[in-house]
Amino acid sequence: MPPRKRPPKRSGSTAVIPTTPAAHLESYLHYLDAECGMATNTVRAYRCDLNQFFEWYRKHGPSSLKEVDLQLLSAYLKFLHGRQLAPTSVARQLVSLKMFFRFLVLEGILTESAVELLSSPKLWQRLPKVLSPEMVDRLLDAPTADDRYPLRDRALLVLLYATGCRASELSNMRMRDVRLDEGFCRCIGKGDKERLVSLNPVAVHALEGYLEHERPLLTGRDGLDCLFLTRRGNGLSRVMVWKLVKKYAARIGASERVSPHTLRHSFATHMLAGGAEIRALQEMLGHASIRTTQVYTHVEHSRLKAVHERHHPRG
Repeated sequence: MPPRKRPPKRSGSTAVIPTTPAAHLESYLHYLDAECGMATNTVRAYRCDLNQFFEWYRKHGPSSLKEVDLQLLSAYLKFLHGRQLAPTSVARQLVSLKMFFRFLVLEGILTESAVELLSSPKLWQRLPKVLSPEMVDRLLDAPTADDRYPLRDRALLVLLYATGCRASELSNMRMRDVRLDEGFCRCIGKGDKERLVSLNPVAVHALEGYLEHERPLLTGRDGLDCLFLTRRGNGLSRVMVWKLVKKYAARIGASERVSPHTLRHSFATHMLAGGAEIRALQEMLGHASIRTTQVYTHVEHSRLKAVHERHHPRG
């Protein structure tokens, strides 16, 4: 029987390969960013998940990566369950681990990955929370003359609901991305994918008011090209977008869990209720898979069921 051929050595293979998983984090994150083209927020989430694993590994893991087995990884999942994490959070951590160990195999650091033997926790489908059209109207009207920049804040809220944009997409939007004369804006979504979304007359009017009366007062050198600016003239960050939405949601007495994504969910649900085709909605939301968009068909059914139970005499 002929001897088994060894795989070709990688360049630099004479160097000592680090045996702790944390030593490979930066090269892995660079791989996600440069070769996989993952969004910055996704890479940041993977870093956070893996740092939690590394912290646990330093206390409970073996000295060599080659000794990582199913028993050890099962112990880590048991640790996550012990922290009372939601099944979705545990599933996301498991995805982070699987991707990381696949990278180690790809780089020849490991010959196989025990994490592939782990199964994801079973998940109940969690329907996204949405606001009623009436509550959305109250939220959009929440900024008043007593606020520092009511025109900016109203334009921001209206644009989130009118387009279904994510907070990060809104904060990254530039002046050149908005074409009020043609009634559309350009969004750069996950993985730098570009899409065009129509602007309704309400959104156009709100943006015109902000661009004419408030934005010239905010323009600074650093954030000159950003659509939404702070009082110092810098671009409005994703965190600030979240804070503004929560500020006005609290003002109208909405749930404290309302966020920019709530407006995205509300946009999608109300579009379907108005008769929009699900394929068109998929394009507007920038979903790679139609299965992601289909959750909103369940949301709409859930809403109609609640209306039926509330108003039907035998409900």
